[in-house]
Amino acid sequence: MNKKVLYLVHGAVIAALYVVLTMLANALGLANYPIQVRFSEALTILPVFTPAAIPGLFLGCIISNTMTGCMLLDIIFGSLATLIGAFGTYLLRDKNKWLAPLPPIIANTIIVPFVLAYVYHLEGGIPYFMLTVGIGEVISCGILGMLLRTVLQKYRKYIFDVQK
Repeated sequence: MNKKVLYLVHGAVIAALYVVLTMLANALGLANYPIQVRFSEALTILPVFTPAAIPGLFLGCIISNTMTGCMLLDIIFGSLATLIGAFGTYLLRDKNKWLAPLPPIIANTIIVPFVLAYVYHLEGGIPYFMLTVGIGEVISCGILGMLLRTVLQKYRKYIFDVQK
């Protein structure tokens, strides 16, 4: 298969999965605001397997944030946090495997609380939002993401390293 086509397909599938998983979390009241456990953030581990995950996650986050009714600055900065996290995961892909989920956890824990405080004017301070968003990211990226990585590692050559 043509590598450019495969790259586009991987990115598109990842974006679609991100949207579906965010919509599921949104239906359960977990996608937005101070308490966030976006199942879709587990996908931020995927840059370990393919660089196509970086634009896929970014686009998926933009679409998800738009579909869940986020304000424009949230769409921009929330999606940038996911982009930064995904790129950081890609950079750490060959390092200690336990470091891979840290970039999205850190990026979202730093950026999203300011969005919650200054865009939505929610009650609670930045430290509180950092705690709640950080816990959600540890659950999504750290726990669910590492479980996903473990499962996908077994099937890596069939999913990501497709030849011909």
